[in-house]
Amino acid sequence: MPMTEQNIMRKKMANTIRFLAADMVQKANSGHPGAPMGLADIAVVLSEHLSHNPKNPKWLNRDRLVFSGGHASPLIYSLLHLWGYDVSMDDLKNFRQLDSITPGHPEYGHTAGVEMTTGPLGQGVANAVGFAMARAYTANQVNSETCELIDHKVYCLCGDGDLQEGISYEACALAGHLGLKDLVLIYDSNHITIEGDTSIAWSEDVEKRFEAQNWNVIKINGHCYTDIDKALTEVKNANKPTIIIANTIIGRCALDLEGSHETHGAPLGEEIICGSKEKEGFDRDKKFFIPEDVLLRFRCAIEQGELAEKEWIHRQKEAPLVEQNEALARLLNPDFSAIEFPDFSNDKEMATRDSNGKILNAIAKAVPSFIGGSADLAPSNKTELKDMGDFPKGKNLHFGIREHAMAAITNGIALYGTTIPFNATFFVFSDYMKPSARIAALTKIQNFFVWTHDSIGVGEDGPTHEPIEHLSQFRALPNFYVWRPADATENVEAWRTALEMKAPHGFVLSRQKLKTLKPERDFGDVSKGAYIVKKREDANFTLMASGSELMPCLQAACSLEALGIRANVVSVPCFDLFNEQDEAYKAQVVDANTKVLAVEAATATEYYRYADDVLGMETFGASAPAEQLFEKFGFTQENIMKRACKLMGVEYKEVTKEEC
Repeated sequence: MPMTEQNIMRKKMANTIRFLAADMVQKANSGHPGAPMGLADIAVVLSEHLSHNPKNPKWLNRDRLVFSGGHASPLIYSLLHLWGYDVSMDDLKNFRQLDSITPGHPEYGHTAGVEMTTGPLGQGVANAVGFAMARAYTANQVNSETCELIDHKVYCLCGDGDLQEGISYEACALAGHLGLKDLVLIYDSNHITIEGDTSIAWSEDVEKRFEAQNWNVIKINGHCYTDIDKALTEVKNANKPTIIIANTIIGRCALDLEGSHETHGAPLGEEIICGSKEKEGFDRDKKFFIPEDVLLRFRCAIEQGELAEKEWIHRQKEAPLVEQNEALARLLNPDFSAIEFPDFSNDKEMATRDSNGKILNAIAKAVPSFIGGSADLAPSNKTELKDMGDFPKGKNLHFGIREHAMAAITNGIALYGTTIPFNATFFVFSDYMKPSARIAALTKIQNFFVWTHDSIGVGEDGPTHEPIEHLSQFRALPNFYVWRPADATENVEAWRTALEMKAPHGFVLSRQKLKTLKPERDFGDVSKGAYIVKKREDANFTLMASGSELMPCLQAACSLEALGIRANVVSVPCFDLFNEQDEAYKAQVVDANTKVLAVEAATATEYYRYADDVLGMETFGASAPAEQLFEKFGFTQENIMKRACKLMGVEYKEVTKEEC
C-alpha cells in the first residue's frame, strides 16, 4: 500500500474507528468488534464517495447505506457520530444500554441516520434491493432527458453470513435480472463466522455466483485504500448491479486476535485494546479518543452534504422542471381522498380476493406512489394492476417465487420515501415471510401484505396449503394489523382504515365466494376492528367471527332465537385493532352479561380473551372440496347452534324456517 500523505491520514481515520468500536464493546461488555475493525478502511474511503447530509437524514436524493450485518453496529454508530449526525459521544458510551439510541442492532426511527432495521442476516441485502427498486421507479417518474432529480446510489455492506442466507440469493438474483445499476454490494469477505473459518460449511465461488446472476464483480484488497477508491469510482458508471468482493481480516489491528473468530462477538479485553492502540501510535490509556484532525476530516460530511442538497434544490427550481416537480410532489404526498373505491352493494357474492383486486386497482389508479406485485401468483391473487405497466416504468412488480425476499424488498421500497408497496402470495406461504414481516412490525413500515386462500376453504390442495395457525401467529406480532374481511364491502372499509395508518397490514382473503352482507351495517366501526353486525334486544349470547365464518354465525343466530338464545353477532375484521380500543367500546361490542362463542376456521385461541368457548381448527385440515371441509370441521349453522346450546345449557333441537 503506497503510504502517501492521504493514505497516512486514511489509516489514522480507520484506526480511530477501530478503537472507538473496541472501546464501545469493551465498556458494554457485549457486542461485536471484529467486523467494525475489519471494515474500517472501507468505511473511511466510502465516506469520501458517499453523498448524504447529516443535518437532514431524510434528504430524498441522498445515497442510501444499508448495514446488512447489523451486529457491526459499533461501526455504524461511530460513523454517524464522526459524520455529525445526532449521535453524541455519550451515546457511543451508552452502547447496548437501556434507553440508549445505540442499541445492539440498528433500528430505523430510533437512531438518526440508520436507514433500515437490520440484524437478521441477509435481510439488509434484500432491503437494499428494495431501495434500488424504489429509486429506479421514482427516477422513471420524475427524471427527464435534461435533468435527473434522482441520481443517487444504494450501497450495502454485507458479510459471509448475509450471503449464506437464502434470502440474499433470492434478492440478488432479482436485482441482476432487473439490472439495478445503482446498487452496490460491498462484501466483507473475511472468511470467518462464529464457529470458525467459513470453509467448515461453505465453499462456493461467490464471484461466479454473482456473475451468473448478471452482476458486475470487482475483487479488491479491503485494506488497500487505492483498491477501495478505484472500485468505488468504477461503480458510478455501472450498467448493472455491482458486488465489490473485499478480502479483509476480521479484528484488523487487534494484535494476536487479528483474523480470529474470537473477535466476532465478544470484547477484546483491555490488554489487547491498549496494546493495539499503542502499536498504531495512539495513547494506550485514552478511551473513546478522536484526534482533532480526524474529526475535522469526517465532519466535512456536514458542509459537503448541505452543499449537495442545496444544489439539488436548485435543480428543482429550474423552470423546465415544473412537470417533474409536480410528479415528485404526487409521489411524496399521496392523496388517498382521490381514490374512487368500488361499490359492491349490488354484488350478491364475491371472493374477497376478487374484491381486493378491484380495490388494489382503484388505489393504484389514484395514487402514483402505490405499486406492488406477487410471488408469481398475480392471476390467482387477483393482484395485477391492469393497464399500468411493469416495473421499472410501470406499477406491476414481478418477484418470481421468492416470498422472503419479496417481503424484505417491499420493506425497503416502503422506507424509500416516495413509494407505498404491497406484496402478495397464498396465506400458507406467509411462513416464508415471517422474519421480514416481524421487521416491518418492529419498524412500523407501511407495507401491505396480501395473503389469499385464507383457510380450509383452499379445499382440494389439502393441509399443506391450508393455513391453520397463521392468523394467530401474525395477530401475536405487536404493531401488525391482520384484516380478514367478511365480504367485499367490509374489505373496502378495511383498506380505508389501513391506508391512514403508519404500520404494516396483512389482508387475509378468501378463495371461495362470500355472500355480501346486508347494507344496514355501521361501517364506521370497521376502523375499530370489530362491530356488531346484528344486535338483539336483551341479548344473552354473543357470536364473534371473521371472514367466511360470519355468515353461518348470522344464520345460526336467527335459528337460536327460537330456542331462547338471543345472540348478538359481532364481525371481527381486525382482531388487533379491536384489542386497542378502550374498555367502554369493547364492552359495547362484547356484552359482559352474555355468553360468548367465537368461530373461526383457524386455531383462534386468541379469542379466549373475550370468549367463553372457541370453535376453531384443531388439526391441519384435509383434501376435499371446500364445502365438505367446512362441514367436516364443524363450521356450519347446525354445529354453531349445537356449541351455543351446550354453552348456554339449552337442549338443542332443529329449528324450521317458519320458527325463525
